[in-house]
Amino acid sequence: MNEVSAKEAPLKVLVTGGTGFVGTHLVNALQRRGHRVSVLARNASAARNRYNHPVEAVAGNVLDPASVAAGAAGKDAVIHLVAIIHETRGQAFDDVHRAGTENALAGAKSAGVRRFLHMSAMGVSEDGPSVYSRTKAAGEKAVRASGLDWTIFRPSLVFGPGDGFVSLLAPIVRRNPGFIPVIGPGTTKFMPVSVHDVARIFADALEKPEAARKTFEVGGPDTVTLNQLYRALAAAVGKPRKPLLHLPLWWGRILAWKLETASRWGLLPAPPITRDQLASLSRDNTADVSETERVFGGPWQPYRDAIRESLGSGRRHDPRSGIGGEVQLERVSVLRVQ
Repeated sequence: MNEVSAKEAPLKVLVTGGTGFVGTHLVNALQRRGHRVSVLARNASAARNRYNHPVEAVAGNVLDPASVAAGAAGKDAVIHLVAIIHETRGQAFDDVHRAGTENALAGAKSAGVRRFLHMSAMGVSEDGPSVYSRTKAAGEKAVRASGLDWTIFRPSLVFGPGDGFVSLLAPIVRRNPGFIPVIGPGTTKFMPVSVHDVARIFADALEKPEAARKTFEVGGPDTVTLNQLYRALAAAVGKPRKPLLHLPLWWGRILAWKLETASRWGLLPAPPITRDQLASLSRDNTADVSETERVFGGPWQPYRDAIRESLGSGRRHDPRSGIGGEVQLERVSVLRVQ
C-alpha cells in the first residue's frame, strides 16, 4: 500500500528522533501517505523547513516523560527513533536507549496511545560486545513488556542520502594517498539496507495490524563484508584499484581513544570511530529477514545503488536540505529585496 486510501482517515503520528537521518526520511514517507505528523525535538526550530511539508514541532525530550506525554496527546501512534551512536558528557547510552525508551512508552500510555513503533538495531543482545548493543537490548525489553501494540524493527547498516557512513568514509577513501585504511580484518558481515526501504516498512506497519507485537529483522538483499563495502565505496568514488591496508585492532583502539578524548574536549564535533563501535565489529550484523520480506514485500534497493545515490546526490537529494527528488515542495511566491 503506497498511499492512504480515500476510505481511511489519516493517522496522527508523533515521531521522536524525527530530525535525524532515518527520521527525516520517515517523516517524508508518512506525509506522502497523507498522515499528520508531529516531531518531538529538543530544539523545535530544528524541525522547520526540513521536510516535504510543514510538520508540528513539539519541544520535548525523551529524558522528560511529561514532554513525551504532552506530544503524544491526541495521537494515534508513536514512532520512537531516538538513539545515539556515541556517548557525550550529556548523553549516555543507558540514559537514551533504555531510560529514553521507557519514558517514550510511559508518555504513550499516559496519552492513551496504543500503537508504538520502535527502531532498534540488528544484532543487539543483552550479552552484546558493545554498550550500545546491550542498552538497545534493554530498550527492546521495555517495549515488549509495555502491554502496548508494539512493533520493533532491527535494521542492519542503513544507507541513503544524508547517512553517517558513506558521507564519513567517502572523503577518506577518496583523499587518503595510496591506500584505504581499514581497522581489523574487515571480515565482519552486514546486510546494508536503504533508508527508503526502512521508511517504507515503518509506514507500512501503521497500516498492517498483523505487524503488531512482532520484531522484524531488516536487511537489504545483499550480505557483504566490511572489506566489500569499502571496495564498493572505492569504485563509487572512482578509486576502484586503491588497495585496502588493514590496521591492527589495538592500533584502532588507541586511535579511537584519542578521537573520543578530542571530542570530549570540543576539538571534534563527534569522534568518527569509538572503542565501543570497534567492539561491535567482533560479531556479524546479519539475521534471517524472511519474515520481514513476507510481511512487507519488496523490492529492496541493492546496497551499491544506495551508495551511489548517497554520493551522487549529496545535498541535491538530501531531504534535510529542503531540495531534491525525495522532497516535494510546493511552488510559492517569494519577494526578494535587493
